[in-house]
Amino acid sequence: MNDFLSFFSSIRWQDIVDISLNSYILFRFYILFRGTNAFRVLTGIAFLWFFQRLAFSLGLIITSWAIQGITAVAALIIIVVFRNEIRSVLQAKNFKTILWGFSQKVITSPVETIAESVFELARKHTGALIVFPANEDIEEVVQSGIPWRGVVSKEMIMSIFWHDNPVHDGAAIIHKDKITEVACILPLSHKNDLPSYYGTRHRAALGLSEATDAMVVVVSEERGAVSVAKKSEIYSVNRKEDLERQLQEHLGERPKFQHDQRKEKLRIFSAALISFLFIVGVWFSFSRGLETLINFETPVEYMNRNSAVEIIDTSVNSVTLNLSGSGSLIKSMRPEQVKVKIDLGKAAVGKNSFVITDENVSLPPGILLKRVTPPVVDVTLGIPVVKEVPIQVDWAGKLPSQLTLEKVKIKPTRIALIGGRRVLDRISIIYTEKIYLDNLYSSDTITVKLALSPSIKTAPGSSDVVTVDYVVKNK
Repeated sequence: MNDFLSFFSSIRWQDIVDISLNSYILFRFYILFRGTNAFRVLTGIAFLWFFQRLAFSLGLIITSWAIQGITAVAALIIIVVFRNEIRSVLQAKNFKTILWGFSQKVITSPVETIAESVFELARKHTGALIVFPANEDIEEVVQSGIPWRGVVSKEMIMSIFWHDNPVHDGAAIIHKDKITEVACILPLSHKNDLPSYYGTRHRAALGLSEATDAMVVVVSEERGAVSVAKKSEIYSVNRKEDLERQLQEHLGERPKFQHDQRKEKLRIFSAALISFLFIVGVWFSFSRGLETLINFETPVEYMNRNSAVEIIDTSVNSVTLNLSGSGSLIKSMRPEQVKVKIDLGKAAVGKNSFVITDENVSLPPGILLKRVTPPVVDVTLGIPVVKEVPIQVDWAGKLPSQLTLEKVKIKPTRIALIGGRRVLDRISIIYTEKIYLDNLYSSDTITVKLALSPSIKTAPGSSDVVTVDYVVKNK
């Protein structure tokens, strides 16, 4: 339970913003590209990434490396292969719709006019091939014809497929209420089980339905029959009303019933939830899954000490913190961001023991405290007393062999110290910091600090720095 609470307490506001922003971006990608081949391939890449992380966590180094390479290449392939499909999706939507809008299906195609025209062509035994694109881009599989840009009308459709019109043999592409291209050549189906009365138009219609999600309407010149090719299937349509209904369903223009609306809302909610959970998984993988452990030594700071008492002694002056967090957070951590503070407000004169917990440690957001060494700090408080002691130079090393130390003079020779009685009773002399004889080649005067312990300090008016005059001569 404590680990659970510790985990949630470590979440930064930056993490919440990061997860929310990327979840929304992923959700918008679903809204914009759902139903397209690009989206299906992106879903496959997401599964590849999941298996790559799973392989990495299981220690399958080669497998993880291979899947990672495949994922990177696949991402580039999407941009190249589906560039037209991506462009068409983005061009069809304004900036507002891309950011937060939902596509509203409005009846823009004159399906009644189209159906009436198709059955009029069938009555007159005039062959026709009409394509109605859906979500997928057909540009890669259709040999472009002649740009038309005409508004859909019965007269327009009848004139395009009129026997003496040079463009009547090809397919016409209708997008919403516009005829965008005519005389287009469609890919032929290679099925061998088609009825013998199906000609080139029927094979072309079926071929496009096998390669894309487009719907193709065929009018047989010989039989005067109407057929529809969709989802790799071709079937006859005998009534104008049936064709209208199929066009409305294909174009997303069929009025939605209440249960359809509920299903759509549920689908949108599920997509939003999956997007959120996926991004949380990615965040956890990078921010928590790849945990880094370090040991960090930091000094102990004491707060709220009564001015009438002094810190006489401490068991340690610093503690070692075992910290965990993501590699990026650990690397960005600065020493001044880590503090260990002990409150002496309720401490009594004498020895006090303090257990260092999370409350005593200040850490950057996202960094967790695993262990403190040592976990307990002893602090001895006492009423300060003043004691005067002599000063002695702490020599170290040896003079060069040709030299000898003739004279040493310290200013001042004595110093007044403040500290606890028990500590000062053990002090009869105070030393300077070490002066290394190896570095002395001639007589000089130097300044050096006193080697004071944390539990004592100099009395007011006294300095912790002394001057040392020394004389060296040749032997």
